[in-house]
Amino acid sequence: MIAYIDGHVLEITDNACVIRTGGGVGYEIFLTGPALGRLPEREGQARFFCATVVREDALELYGFDTWDERETFLVLTSISRIGARTAMNILTVFRPDDLRDLIAADDPLSLTRVSGIGKKTAQQIFLDLRYKLKLTSSMPGAALTGTCAGSVLKDAVAGLMNLGYPEDESINVVKKALADEPDLDVGEALRAALKLMAKSRG
Repeated sequence: MIAYIDGHVLEITDNACVIRTGGGVGYEIFLTGPALGRLPEREGQARFFCATVVREDALELYGFDTWDERETFLVLTSISRIGARTAMNILTVFRPDDLRDLIAADDPLSLTRVSGIGKKTAQQIFLDLRYKLKLTSSMPGAALTGTCAGSVLKDAVAGLMNLGYPEDESINVVKKALADEPDLDVGEALRAALKLMAKSRG
């Protein structure tokens, strides 16, 4: 896996650049909007921490100014609803510390500022993101998120209510999900509760 590249800028596109390294090899690296704006002129030196994303039809490199930003990208792409391009869109709007601030403030709707993310998707992403960032203890400030997380029951119920379900029904179904599997985290409890609701309505 390529984790760091240091070289000279050959070309710049709308969402990527080509970096030439030693030996005459050039790498296409996808960047966030702010990183693209900070690129030097062609033949200027640039360096990035990188994450490698392997898809069925491509192997892509994504570049970041800091290791923290790279690690946050990996956390984002570990969420089932977020692909690499959406993660880059999120990091174009929010720095890693901005995301932690959203979590500390319990403010999922700010994620709707990202192109393509609506209210319900923002709520769903937020639930997973909060706990994944909390568990990534190597990230500065991660401990802060734990102080605002609350109980799994409370947060999963809040998630269902934000999706439009009644409070009483939400409480009952989350309690049933946790009774069946007590070790669920919030994201897992929410998904289990939604499955129970769908089953009862089927």
